[in-house]
Amino acid sequence: MRVFDGIEDFATATGEDLGASGWVTIDQDRIDKFADATGDHQWIHVDREAASSGPFGGTIAHGFLTLSLLPQMWHEIFEVRGIKTAVNYGLGRVRFVSPVPSAARVRARVTILDVTTLDGAVQGTLSTAIEIEGFEKPAAVVESIVRYVA
Repeated sequence: MRVFDGIEDFATATGEDLGASGWVTIDQDRIDKFADATGDHQWIHVDREAASSGPFGGTIAHGFLTLSLLPQMWHEIFEVRGIKTAVNYGLGRVRFVSPVPSAARVRARVTILDVTTLDGAVQGTLSTAIEIEGFEKPAAVVESIVRYVA
């Protein structure tokens, strides 16, 4: 895990590859619970029988479920200490490159694209590739913006 000692330390990290998180399994139970939480019960996610003859040969995770794992995986990769709060400021470019089959394992690989110093804070733009174990292409590539307030 990469630990930054305050926002000044983080501000110097533009271009740094922070490495990868551990693997997270996206099993059918997680997919079903996400469908219940969001009301997105599209058959490709929750109907095992219909999905088995669908385009992916089985159910797949929701793209937004994959995105929702970012905070969990980031917490394994890096930490900014000495702050009052961290705020998810938004997303830039998001691309869902490959579907995530039920029971697949994913992990995040993060690079800091840019850091802007603000009054009492820093704003970082992170590039995260969400990799699928055993797949050549990632599940998603995400540009995220996060603010750390000292």
